[in-house]
Amino acid sequence: MNGTVAVIGAGTMGNGIAHVFAQHGWTVRLIDVAPAALDKGIATIRSNLERQAKKGTISPDAVPEILGRIEARPELEGAGDAELVVEAATERADLKFDLFHRLDTIAPPAAILASNTSSISITEIGAKTRRPAQVIGMHFMNPVPIMQLVEVIRGQATSDETTRRTLEIATALGKTPVEVNDYPGFVANRVLLPMINEAIYAVMEGVATPEAIDTVMKLGMGHPMGPLTLADFIGLDVCLAILEVMHAGLGDPKYRPCPLLRRMVAAGELGRKSGKGFYRY
Repeated sequence: MNGTVAVIGAGTMGNGIAHVFAQHGWTVRLIDVAPAALDKGIATIRSNLERQAKKGTISPDAVPEILGRIEARPELEGAGDAELVVEAATERADLKFDLFHRLDTIAPPAAILASNTSSISITEIGAKTRRPAQVIGMHFMNPVPIMQLVEVIRGQATSDETTRRTLEIATALGKTPVEVNDYPGFVANRVLLPMINEAIYAVMEGVATPEAIDTVMKLGMGHPMGPLTLADFIGLDVCLAILEVMHAGLGDPKYRPCPLLRRMVAAGELGRKSGKGFYRY
């Protein structure tokens, strides 16, 4: 079952995906053009593994063993021997299209090319390659080592065999895969983002404070985290990008991003990562 996986992008999602694969016995090539991002990604994996060892979910001896399966590489050619590639680069269509076009020439002909995109069309990504039948979405949730769900997204041309193998891999990683078809936002974000957007409208219209809205959703609806806290955690720029993809792709005004969200992103108030969003960090 275990083989070699190339993970493209060492950011929050990429290092989490690399962590989970390495923990389950895969040889991992963690690829990022920025050396600083690679260093930070490996350091994050190390500290997360040490936390797991402290909690007793893995043995302390397993930490160096798991880290030993991860090789940091600055060039895309590191994917040359991978049977699976998982792209977790920035959520920009032009960037992903270019990456898949290049990965198609680098990865072995039989390799599956997967994207961790949260909203960009798998069909369009696949069309940038000569192997659209082997292109699929593997949308992991943040934080990857903890969250159970993987949305497995079939593009228009994705084959049954590619889908079967991807579901099998996700299950072997201890995840619960859910098969979804390729429509803007897939399932997770198509349902989640309009709720977050509506919560932002409620703030803009003075219906209630962010604290009040989050409390209503936590105590009244049983959500573990309020929508505005979650928006800050995801990143308000990411929320805006996903809403724009859904608004453009589905053409329905109900996905129109709230003007307050646009204004906050323009001001650099992106949530947890910038120190300020609907809350201060």
